[in-house]
Amino acid sequence: MRFFRAIFKGFAPAEICLWLASLALIVGSAFLFGSADVLYVVAALIGATALIFVSKGNVLGQVLTVVFSVFYGVISFSFCYYGEMITYLGMTAPIAVASVVTWLKNPYKGKKNEVTVNRLSLREYALIFLAGIVISVAFYFILRALGTANLIVSTVSVLTSFMAVWLTMRRSALYALAYAMNDVVLIVLWTLAALESVGYVSMVVCFFVFFVNDVYGFFNWRRLRRRQQAEG
Repeated sequence: MRFFRAIFKGFAPAEICLWLASLALIVGSAFLFGSADVLYVVAALIGATALIFVSKGNVLGQVLTVVFSVFYGVISFSFCYYGEMITYLGMTAPIAVASVVTWLKNPYKGKKNEVTVNRLSLREYALIFLAGIVISVAFYFILRALGTANLIVSTVSVLTSFMAVWLTMRRSALYALAYAMNDVVLIVLWTLAALESVGYVSMVVCFFVFFVNDVYGFFNWRRLRRRQQAEG
């Protein structure tokens, strides 16, 4: 119990409830739709837990994101979603590792469980978007050559994933909006997979849960930024 309290120190009761509800939906949907594969369930639980910590600006969320990326890459490979596999193993995981470093270097007033929220220039946002477009175009041809399922949706996922992880590394509150957009793309992607096998419905539920958590993360980071600016 002490360990739980130490890990979730600073979390409001509503945030704990959001986390527990997320876990319950993930586990419930996995068993309800006959996809109680241990790998799916574990990956989704790790992902949901990572998001609630990231929404608090806690570096533990980035560590869990690395672990989730490995699990999700393996799951994506099983359905020939090579774009998702390459994106998470070759981009999300490495940048999440870099985010761990940058977040540890930028704690808010020395607090290990809260990162300093950064404010980026419009020029940097534009450069991130343009870089994402270039990477997505390159990935389109690579994924087409690999015979990736649902090619267009997978390519859009590359764009939103890149923007999300890069903005996270740069400690921008807009990371959560980029992740929310990515969640919408992944809901579409796994809905298409669920049309072939009902077992993938649990992945749709998983990313719906992620979407709700990312929306919360956006508003919470805005609150963190206002508080940090007022205190600063």
